[in-house]
Amino acid sequence: MELLTGEPLALDLVNTRARLPSGADYDALDEVDDFHAWLERQSGRLTAPGARLGPPDLAAVRDLRGHVAATLEAVRQATPPPPGSVAALNEALRGAPAYPCMEARGAVLARGSRRDGTPLTRLLTELAEAALALLTDPNVGKVRGCEAPDCRMLFLPAHPRRRWCSPDLCGNRVRVARYYQRHKST
Repeated sequence: MELLTGEPLALDLVNTRARLPSGADYDALDEVDDFHAWLERQSGRLTAPGARLGPPDLAAVRDLRGHVAATLEAVRQATPPPPGSVAALNEALRGAPAYPCMEARGAVLARGSRRDGTPLTRLLTELAEAALALLTDPNVGKVRGCEAPDCRMLFLPAHPRRRWCSPDLCGNRVRVARYYQRHKST
């Protein structure tokens, strides 16, 4: 399944769980190939893990996703976030902090950034940093759930009238259903 991407990275992580139009649940973090396809779609926002992550690694990413989702929901509801989720996110943030380094590019020195740690630790830290950026952004209260029936995707609307995660997918499905309801009795 092709998941929507393009929202803030933390929302894209939460949106790795979806409900298909058939009503079946889908989780891009259940299968290694689906997860790596999701990582590929995030290129430019995440550094490549450097190694293929396996099923045990997916459990750690699913766990982090759960903490991001729980904290995001608390923030959206203006309630205190679960202390365990805040602690888990802080632990991930400490896992592989970025540090500045000097890089030689021919005869020119440039400022770079590196992280130490395993591929999984680096990935979890980057995802936790994305969650920190979203959860502390003043616009986090504007995060909405898609209004299409059975869709659980979240999005940060650029326009206040946006109602669906995707106008082409969910928006079109809702419009077609409305059209069908109006015209089925004629």
